[in-house]
Amino acid sequence: MEFSAKQIAEFIHGVIVGDENATVHTFAKIEEGVPGAISFLSNPKYTHYIYNTKSSIVLVNKDFVPEKEISATLIKVDNAYESVAKLLTLYEMSKPKKVGIHPLAFIDPTAKVGQNVYVGAFAFIGENAVVEDGASIYPHATVCENAFIGENSILYPNVTVYHDCRVGKRCILHAGSVVGADGFGFAPSPEGYEKIPQIGISILEDDVEIGANTCVDRATMGATIVHKGVKLDNLIQIAHNVEVGSHTVMASQVGIAGSTKVGEWCMFGGQVGLAGHIHVGNHINIGAQSGIPSTVKGDNRNIMGSPAIDAKQFFKCAAAYKQLPEMLQTITQLKREVEELKKQLNK
Repeated sequence: MEFSAKQIAEFIHGVIVGDENATVHTFAKIEEGVPGAISFLSNPKYTHYIYNTKSSIVLVNKDFVPEKEISATLIKVDNAYESVAKLLTLYEMSKPKKVGIHPLAFIDPTAKVGQNVYVGAFAFIGENAVVEDGASIYPHATVCENAFIGENSILYPNVTVYHDCRVGKRCILHAGSVVGADGFGFAPSPEGYEKIPQIGISILEDDVEIGANTCVDRATMGATIVHKGVKLDNLIQIAHNVEVGSHTVMASQVGIAGSTKVGEWCMFGGQVGLAGHIHVGNHINIGAQSGIPSTVKGDNRNIMGSPAIDAKQFFKCAAAYKQLPEMLQTITQLKREVEELKKQLNK
């Protein structure tokens, strides 16, 4: 399917610079552009590629001013990155959607499966489970007894939703992710560690996406809750009774210990670790590999380090850390000079 620059500009409310009849049928990175592709430029580090790219159309921000001639047709928009995201969403929606139940899938007679649902080969839907209209359950995915999958949600291969857990509408669970496995609860005893039954559930609200091999453990009692619009990357651990506020995003390998409450619109970099039973406010941005041992008070903060501190202060400390060897040499030399002065004064 081809689209012209004029059609694209109308869809994303852009201004064309060049040939409005230029057409594209695919996407490409600006440095790997080919004829018939659309690319985008939002990071200034990639500006030099725009002068040689072979892409037919390039999305740029409205404040972009070329320094020399560009062969591609430009479409100027308020935010090139957001605009290409809209186009990619449109492109994805134009793909034909899988519908139908494969003969090798197993659906328990007591389960309720809606209309226009896809259930792939060797997928399993257990007793009294509910799969609403338009949902997609890919091969080898498992929906256990009494679980609920909302409208138009997607469970990719080898996803497991444990018993009684709930997945909202338009959620995406990538391959190998697990919702509702037991929380890590053990009581020490003279004979070893005694398992504490985890009788709660896990809830994903609407428009949540979780990456491959990410786990959202069930609560000891009550519910582990991932609120609306949360996006979790691959290999993330959300422990029992955690609550993640709406529209929070987390990069790969974040780990959140039990009963911690995370606010709304937070952003966590990769490998951030949070201790249990603490609170994190709203709009808190935490840099990669940071450790959070205690409650983060207030909202709208940028923190980093382990234990995490204000990001600006962290960078000052990091700059000083690089100078520690020279500082140690200077201090050692000063100590020697002070000792020499003492000896001379005592004569």
